[in-house]
Amino acid sequence: MKERDTTQAGAGYPPTAYAWYVVGVLTLAYIVSFLDRQILALLIQPIRQDLGLSDTQISLLGGFAFALFYTLLGIPIGRLADRRSRRTIIAVGATLWCMMTAACGLARNFWQLFLARVGVGVGEATLNPSALSLISDYFPRSQRGRAIGVYNMGISLGVGLANIVGAWAIDVLGDGTTGPFAGTLKPWQTVFVLVGLPGLVVALLMLTVREPRRQDLLQASGEDGMSLADTWRYLRKRWRTYATHFIGMSVATVIGYGFFLWVPTLFVRSWGWTIPEAGYTYGMTLLVTGPIGVLLGGWIADRLYQRGYADALMRTCVATGVFVFVPASVLMPLMPSTNGVIALLALSNMGGALMTATGVAALMMLTPNEMRGQVTAAFYFVISALGMTVGPTAVALITDYGFGDDAALPYSIAWMAAGAGVVGLTSLVANLRLYRAGVIEVESRLRNAS
Repeated sequence: MKERDTTQAGAGYPPTAYAWYVVGVLTLAYIVSFLDRQILALLIQPIRQDLGLSDTQISLLGGFAFALFYTLLGIPIGRLADRRSRRTIIAVGATLWCMMTAACGLARNFWQLFLARVGVGVGEATLNPSALSLISDYFPRSQRGRAIGVYNMGISLGVGLANIVGAWAIDVLGDGTTGPFAGTLKPWQTVFVLVGLPGLVVALLMLTVREPRRQDLLQASGEDGMSLADTWRYLRKRWRTYATHFIGMSVATVIGYGFFLWVPTLFVRSWGWTIPEAGYTYGMTLLVTGPIGVLLGGWIADRLYQRGYADALMRTCVATGVFVFVPASVLMPLMPSTNGVIALLALSNMGGALMTATGVAALMMLTPNEMRGQVTAAFYFVISALGMTVGPTAVALITDYGFGDDAALPYSIAWMAAGAGVVGLTSLVANLRLYRAGVIEVESRLRNAS
């Protein structure tokens, strides 16, 4: 296979050291966003007890409430990211989501907590369309897999920290904390207030990030980007490629968000662990295996791309889903011992992180700069609408109405993973050929435009 020419790698791009600094800042933002988003998962039991909620109500807080505006606002924010300052968009969003996370800690009933979770979703909708567009303008095509992979470590690191921080809070804070304005806060409420604060640091750090020159432009449209009509025509012509990619990648988010919300509770219900034990174990598993998965995926995909495989990113993504992620996810909750559960959970985490990182990077390789924010937002609209609602809620509905027994949680998780796996992998396999042709077409047009 012919080696790809990478001699122009640094042409027109910012200095490498500063580019990686920006990746570091954006990764920190992603970590904080997932910390704020997923801290709820470890606090399910005390929230249920204090507010008298069912598993289905908890799943709505963990999925639908957050996803409601996170998905709806993503597309207009993505269009804004294609035309305006991406660093400013992220700074404003980080300020909002940290304030709304703290507001979760002041909630006294289901609807107050629901509305605060909606606010978290509104703020976090600013991050991915802007961040992925920025990274793609800081790194040449032959290095983007690794850079976007590092950014995607924020998922595993953020969820891991959410579990560890939540475990610490339940373990240490005791019966409650008295605040000067909020009265007496339960430990779970105090956790929400505390984890909301780092978002302000992210907002300040974004002011040190410079807007790079936009790369991979198909037309001389400058900062104004393509019109909505141009974007629609471009995507409509390639709808099969994008549709199979979006639906296929939803397998990772459906299973991932289902796991994020219910795995700590699985340890508590099925194995009699305490909440701190479950949180520390799951958190450490994510902190170790997630970064391994994204770094390994980026390294493999970049190597394959440099050796001439135009579909390197999706090839790596699909193989991981078929042979690692889905089988491990289905079998994990059915293991007869906690050692078996943890071993397969580690494989599932690593495979899911690798799939997510390579799948998102693949989208950046396929999409011209002028519409990158909009396409990214549409991508997260689809996968978030499915992942944040179907994953957590399917587990809860199967448990509450299928089995009618809290002890059936392992089987509910397995059924959710199996169903998502079949649908998602079928779509990804169909996407592979379409994706390869799409990347070749984009690279040819970019060479002609340069």
